[in-house]
Parts: sequence; structure tokens; C-alpha cells
Amino acid sequence: MYIAMNRFKVAKGSEEAFEKHWLSRESYLHEMPGFIVFHLLRGPEREDHTLYSSHTVWRSYADFENWTKSEQFHKSHARAGSSVRPLYLGHPEFEGFHVIQEVKPPAEKAAA
Repeated sequence: MYIAMNRFKVAKGSEEAFEKHWLSRESYLHEMPGFIVFHLLRGPEREDHTLYSSHTVWRSYADFENWTKSEQFHKSHARAGSSVRPLYLGHPEFEGFHVIQEVKPPAEKAAA
């Protein structure tokens, strides 16, 4: 399993516009083999920004790489810089993680 995250420092007062942009966009993730789940996360508020993170879980790193090279990826990111860029401070910060351990509640373990 592989987790891909982007962290955004959204300028104070721009949170609503940032969230509206993300909630109204088409991601095409559901079309990709190996895609498991997507989350848009709102984190702590700081003096000049609110921290957000986009978080996708993939079956494998190869599935994530295929996403980044796909037509769906390019379509979903086509307007990313134009309408959102002024809302956040600096560039998004990418973080990728290979899952080493996953712990599930006992009921999910038995069903799996």
C-alpha cells in the first residue's frame, strides 16, 4: 500500500474558497486501478494560514505512479494552478509513504 499526500498552507480568509474549489472539481481517481480512497483534510490554524492536506491511498506505489502519468491526472490538474494558487502560501509540499504496518479492528480482520 502507498499513501500520497500534498500539504497546502491556505492563506487566512481563503479557506472557504479553497474548500469550494476542491469539493467542486472532478478528480477521476475512481477511474484508476489501485485507487483505494481520497481524503481532503483540514488541519491546525496558524497566524497566517490554515494547513490542509490531500491524502490518497493506493494499492501499490506502481498504481500511484500510473496515476501521475495518466490522462486522468492531467485532466484533474488542468486548472489547479490558475484558480487555487493565489489561495495558498508557497507551493504544495508532497509527501509519499510506503505502508509498513496496518492495524484494523478485530471485526475487520475476521472479515478480510
